[in-house]
Amino acid sequence: MAAQCPLWMGLVLLGALGALQTPAQAQVSVQPNFQQDKFLGRWFSAGLASNSTWFREKKALLSMCKSVLAPTADGGLNLTSTFVRNNQCETRTMVLQPAGPPGHYSYQNLHWGGVHEVSVVETDYDQYALLCTQGSKGPGHDFRMATLYSRTQSPRAEFKEKFAAFAKAQGFTEDTIVFLPQTDKCMEEPK
Repeated sequence: MAAQCPLWMGLVLLGALGALQTPAQAQVSVQPNFQQDKFLGRWFSAGLASNSTWFREKKALLSMCKSVLAPTADGGLNLTSTFVRNNQCETRTMVLQPAGPPGHYSYQNLHWGGVHEVSVVETDYDQYALLCTQGSKGPGHDFRMATLYSRTQSPRAEFKEKFAAFAKAQGFTEDTIVFLPQTDKCMEEPK
């Protein structure tokens, strides 16, 4: 059931087509004084919002996935996400390249083509992070996603509320916001 995770996991981040984005929605801030070294490590995707038609159709099938961020030699991040696909664990790694101020990255979307931008909009580094991803498959087919990362599989209610308000401020509606159910499958640490 959670097999649909790989299309969005690229931070979590991969996605499909959606509605047009307005200039107001295109303006995304980045965490002030972002400290990449504190952002590294394990995160769980706890909440998602997207303008993607695919996401709206499949969101009930999604479950939480685990992502690990590690530094690259050139100042970027390796994002390795593990998720359930066809009732088996699958792992994918993508490289997030620095793209502007600290906390702003880009990556090549191999599935849809083109470059997607990822911004760490807000984080306390220890419990939660709010991210915004933007990209395009082509003219008139812009993709946007908001993501709630949590250091645990059970984010506190205040972070869920913060994420819902953040997603709505980005132009997402209640029906495009989902909190992903926990799963034990594929969440254990490698031995």
